[in-house]
Amino acid sequence: MEGDTYSSHVNGTQTEGKILQTFQKSFVQVQNILDQNRVLINEINQNHESRVPDKLSRNVGLIKELNNNIRRVVDLYADLSSSFTKSIDVSSEGDSSGAAKSEGNLSHKRHRPL
Repeated sequence: MEGDTYSSHVNGTQTEGKILQTFQKSFVQVQNILDQNRVLINEINQNHESRVPDKLSRNVGLIKELNNNIRRVVDLYADLSSSFTKSIDVSSEGDSSGAAKSEGNLSHKRHRPL
């Protein structure tokens, strides 16, 4: 019986490690996109301030790229949220006491003390 407990603890640790790696990878991707957006915004601002027609025309493409990057960030955060929710559900199913599982059925609203 002790072997079962150890085995499930090790598997849980491995699962948590994989989840953390996934989150870290996603956050690195988000940060890279946000860094790229900073560069795009700076170029857009410089082009706008220059009032040079060719540079102003280039802004159209830069703004489209910026919008696509924002969509990618939103998608990454949505995937992160979904992964986090699934990982919480999986970890609460593995809880032998059932305490976490019953908490998982509660509303996600915050309760403020009176």
